Amino acid sequence: MSIMSEAIAIAPAPEAHAPVAASLSGVTRVFGASGSGMAVHALGPIDLSLYKGEFFSVVGPSGCGKSTLLDVLAGLSKPTTGTAEFEGRAIDGVPDGVGVVFQEDASFPWLTVENNVAFGLRRAGFEAAEVERRVNYALGFMGLRDFRKAYPVQLSGGMRQRVCIARTLVLQPRLILLDEPFGALDQQTRLLMADELLRLWRETNATVFLITHSLDEAAMLSDRIGVMSARPGTIIETIETGWPKDRDSRIVSDLRFASITARMWEKLRVETMKTMVSQEGKLQ
Repeated sequence: MSIMSEAIAIAPAPEAHAPVAASLSGVTRVFGASGSGMAVHALGPIDLSLYKGEFFSVVGPSGCGKSTLLDVLAGLSKPTTGTAEFEGRAIDGVPDGVGVVFQEDASFPWLTVENNVAFGLRRAGFEAAEVERRVNYALGFMGLRDFRKAYPVQLSGGMRQRVCIARTLVLQPRLILLDEPFGALDQQTRLLMADELLRLWRETNATVFLITHSLDEAAMLSDRIGVMSARPGTIIETIETGWPKDRDSRIVSDLRFASITARMWEKLRVETMKTMVSQEGKLQ
């Protein structure tokens, strides 16, 4: 057994010592007018607690409602039924203390890197000295200091995503929601970005909620992984990885890494086949 595996065996579950940061209780999301025959039951019911300081990932078949789940936590979409809370308060609009990073490049092409990162702070009315302090810290932390005067078009895809993460980081969110943030990147860049994300998580002690299609990414990054069913998406299993907090991409060589990804795929294969059968039936 490797040293890493021994650490895995004794790592405590997050709920053993941390308060709840955000929670969903009986949450469903139905799109379309009721009674019209066009309503789509996209999500739920879902019960979920995210613990303060943990890294929680969600995997599931396409169309199962993963992004809808994130939208509910972000306050971008209201539950049809059930309740959503952040730090004990009902979520109504994007809560103070919540930051969101999407897959699409959301940098502003007409702004330099430093002005992209400063955008949210200036809009919120922070004083110039505080804006400068936070931006300088975020640029240094994300390895962007030498590119502060560059425009997004001059950067690689991975660097532009760093800009988007830095723009979220400066607002000091206590809950960071990530919707496939590395989906457009190649595998090697994804691993390096994942290391950066783990470093950010440890530095800020924020709660992180990640949606990903990559089983390797979920297995590497997470304290816990929620596996979702085919639509309407529910969480059919929660997997505790047991990884130590100081992990990085080298953990992919640990023997338990393969068992975690295999366990996810065992569940997802069945749910993905359900989705494919349902889609074939609609095409006929």
